[in-house]
Amino acid sequence: MPLLLDGRSTPTHWTNLTNANWRIDEDSTSGAESLRIALVNNMPDGAIEDTEAQFFGLLDSASLDLPISVELFSLPKICRGEKAQQHLDTYYKSTRALIEEHFDGAIITGTEPKQASLQQEAYWDVLTDVFKWSEENTFSTVLSCLAAHAGVLFSDGVGRRRLSEKRFGVFEHQVLLNHPLTFGVPDPTCIPHSRWNELDENTLQAAGYSVLTKSPEAGVDLFVKQKKQSLFVHFQGHPEYSGKTPFLEYRRDVRRFLRKERETYPNMPKSYFDGSGTTLLKAFEQKAVSERNEQLMQEFPEFNGSLQPRWKRGSVAVYRNWLEYLRERKAQQPRAQAHATPSLTRVAQLGR
Repeated sequence: MPLLLDGRSTPTHWTNLTNANWRIDEDSTSGAESLRIALVNNMPDGAIEDTEAQFFGLLDSASLDLPISVELFSLPKICRGEKAQQHLDTYYKSTRALIEEHFDGAIITGTEPKQASLQQEAYWDVLTDVFKWSEENTFSTVLSCLAAHAGVLFSDGVGRRRLSEKRFGVFEHQVLLNHPLTFGVPDPTCIPHSRWNELDENTLQAAGYSVLTKSPEAGVDLFVKQKKQSLFVHFQGHPEYSGKTPFLEYRRDVRRFLRKERETYPNMPKSYFDGSGTTLLKAFEQKAVSERNEQLMQEFPEFNGSLQPRWKRGSVAVYRNWLEYLRERKAQQPRAQAHATPSLTRVAQLGR
């Protein structure tokens, strides 16, 4: 089915990526039949567009026969460069507009922390307003990575703990509970992680959260809790990542080391590169540590086309289950309470 992208216009990088064909849909009933999803994208400047494409691609793969309408929002009070702010001004709506509406589902991403405590972040009060809105105005809300940490801190006072090194790589997770979200998910299933903090399983369970997947090495990934009208779905990992995303993050951190923006050379993502790739990157690391000059990035190995997302099957299964949950909840609502989407909708006919 088509993926509907509502709003002022659609990011050109997405249309170029998918070779989409576009039309204006003036039939407002088609919007009413679709699942309305708000994507609240708060990622740092360099990751905004990649994050859009990752979630659009994952939702498209998971949708099958379900029409989905996606609208883009972002939090204010996040420091932006001129180019990123222009992108947001062009394609995104403010969260002030978000909290005036009802959506079937919402996906809220994190951003790179600037303060030692999440409650000290400039955007904390606005983010918590979005959490409160989500509890009353969605059937289910997905919180990704830092947003998951912020959500449990706000709702239940569950704090995260700092790790001694970055939890970075692709890890196998076991399915711990039978739940509508884990139906058909491979056991074990692979999920990529990229974070400096983690949540304790026992603390989460004591606060009423159900832990659905867990890795012996990476800890908890998927966990859920009903909050008022909405099922909150939390990921410490990143099922939306494309195959190349961990590589791009690693390359970014290497560049930061060479620029002397960080003191230590970054750890390579675990269980991600094959043997030959690891050998190439280790050789580059030795040279970078001894010379430490940003010009060395011209010699950084490339892996075009060779990095496949081993986690895609499990990620698509979880998100397919989430969309089915939204569909079932929406079907239970009286017809008169249905919220139609705007009559002018840009429709991407995505290739299957």
